[in-house]
Order: sequence, then structure tokens, then C-alpha cells
Amino acid sequence: MKVLAITQARYGSTRLPAKILKEVDGKTLLEIHLSRIIQAKKINQIKIATTDEEGSKFIIAVADKLGIAYHKGSVEDVLTRFYATAEPEHPDYVVRLTSDCPLIDPSVIDDVIQYAIDGNYDYVHTDPECFPDGLDTEVFKFSALEKAFNEANLKSEREHVTPYIWKNGSAYGGKIFKSANYQNKLGNYNAKEYRITIDEPEDFEVIKSLIQNLGISRNWKEYIDYLEEHPEIKGLNSKFDYNEGYEKSLRNDKKIK
Repeated sequence: MKVLAITQARYGSTRLPAKILKEVDGKTLLEIHLSRIIQAKKINQIKIATTDEEGSKFIIAVADKLGIAYHKGSVEDVLTRFYATAEPEHPDYVVRLTSDCPLIDPSVIDDVIQYAIDGNYDYVHTDPECFPDGLDTEVFKFSALEKAFNEANLKSEREHVTPYIWKNGSAYGGKIFKSANYQNKLGNYNAKEYRITIDEPEDFEVIKSLIQNLGISRNWKEYIDYLEEHPEIKGLNSKFDYNEGYEKSLRNDKKIK
């Protein structure tokens, strides 16, 4: 069973340019993100799906430092970029992560992988209703990714990689893929209440505070507990909505194939 983890990483960002290259205590958020993925025990290989933008050279420098392979592709058609990153490796399962989640949790990654394998699911996602924003983990069969690559024809489906899969999954009433939303084991934490992702300047202040006070090796629950104990930090980015990028894509959606 081969499990390939792919994290999406690009230099450009409308709301917070070069956000994943911001540093805390001498390490970029991208390096922290990758170092946490590496700790997952059920992943056989990690790759970065980056872009052909000029700024990607800085992302590649981090990848080379850590000995992680990468593929450069389209800024807009992320599904094609993602598929081209995965296809040469011929994995059984693919784990999709995004580099705007610097404190992604390796134990959550492992749990979702095992759940997908045990249930023979085509697609499993951390349930956004009970996981804080910033722990997003998707696990799906390579065959599901390939079908999406060949058939997805909406701009939003190609920009965000997996909507074609989860919209057609059994967890949402679809008939093409067997899917499930993975529930966390440590209690429900509404994504609308906690943000340990990075899209806005205020997000960086929260992440910086967590790393400087707790380090980069804690589990996700310890970071959330810290925010509970420090409402002045939690409140810095609480005004922002979950998954704003996807909602924006839907407002401007159109067929492109």
C-alpha cells in the first residue's frame, strides 16, 4: 500500500503575499509545516505541488533543504498540477494538504489515512464541523483523483482539486465515490471558532504566538487549549470565515471544459 502526501504551496497570495515563507524563530512556516508532515507514520512519500511563478524558487529552496521532491505547474488549474505531481508515483492513496496549515497534525493525518484504508473509502476528509480550521486533511484513492482530473469541468473544481470528488461522494448524497467525514476523537471544535491557518496578517500573529509559546512539536489540542486560555490571542483572527477562498470561487464559477 503506497500512500503519497502532497502539499500545495505557492508564493503568491492576494491577502498575505509570501505567507508560507514568513519566519518564526528562524524557521519559515513552510518548513514547520513540512517537518510536522514528516512525522506522520503512514505516509511513504511527500511531494510539494508548487507553481511556475518566479517566487516558487524560494519554495524549492525549502524543499531541497529538507530533501523533498516537488513539481511545478499551473497557478489556476490546481487539479492538473496536483494530478501531475501524483501520477509519476503511482500511489494507492493520496493525502492532500495545504501549506497554509503550518501546524497540521501528524496524528490526525495518520488517523484519517487508516480510516480511509479500513473502510475502503474513495475519499475521507476531516469534518470541518468539528475540527479547527488549519487541520484540514483529505485522503483519497488515486483512482478518484484521476477520475476528477479527467471529468471535472467547473473552474472551482479545478482550482480547489477535490470538489468534484466530495460533491459526488456518498457522504453528500453522491453516487460515484464512497466517502466519509472523519470525526475527531478529542471533542468537537467548530471551525468557525478557531483558526490555526494562515490567510490574513492576523492569522500570522496567532500562529506566531502559538509557536513562540508552545514550540512546533505539540499536538493540535494543546494549541487549541492555549487559545482557550488566552482569548485575547484567539480573538485576533476570529472575524474571518472558514474556507473563504472556495466561497469566492463559487461566486465566480463557470464551465471551462
